[in-house]
Amino acid sequence: GWLYDAAEVAWHERRKQWVGDPSQKSQRMLREPIMSWTTTYEDLLCSTEPFQQPIPLAEMVDFLVDIWHEEGLYD
Repeated sequence: GWLYDAAEVAWHERRKQWVGDPSQKSQRMLREPIMSWTTTYEDLLCSTEPFQQPIPLAEMVDFLVDIWHEEGLYD
């Protein structure tokens, strides 16, 4: 029905916001990371300030995996 169709459209739109436009992916990969390379896990947890711009999901995952490797939490 129409409710299912609206929910599916909304899901695809939300997913597109997270994943992004595949045609823009190569351009996104070439830009500098939003988070500073000096950012620590504690900086992330202790700050109440929002980031100046949204952090791409892939960048946040890379950051967390690096931290987890350093702490021996991810093998």
